[in-house]
Amino acid sequence: MTDPIADYLTRLRNAIKAGHRVVEIPASNLKKEITKILFEQGYILNYKFEEGQNPAGIIKIALKYDPKDKVNAIKDLQRVSRPGLRRYTGYKDMPRVLNGLGIAILSTSKGVMTNKAARDLKIGGEVLCYVY
Repeated sequence: MTDPIADYLTRLRNAIKAGHRVVEIPASNLKKEITKILFEQGYILNYKFEEGQNPAGIIKIALKYDPKDKVNAIKDLQRVSRPGLRRYTGYKDMPRVLNGLGIAILSTSKGVMTNKAARDLKIGGEVLCYVY
């Protein structure tokens, strides 16, 4: 697999479109950090890291739906930086997703964080994905 982050986002997208409550994804340290950010920002209901057949384990993610109209909290997931075309940004040129309503997840020298946290720390990095 050449792009594990794209696989992670595609598994989430497919589970949302199929209406699943829980999705299992092979784990890595980067995927765990992205999952923590999605939980902290309120896009997923809960998550759990489990050791399994995979050496790194698996991530179980409980997706968040509105109880009345069954609409998911995640409207769209977009992969920005790819292995063939990396996208970097400085803190002055930080992307705004949906005019501030969404988040961009960045990989920085201080770890994986949102665009708002990176802007506050005045550091740039690789833009991994947009979530809204």
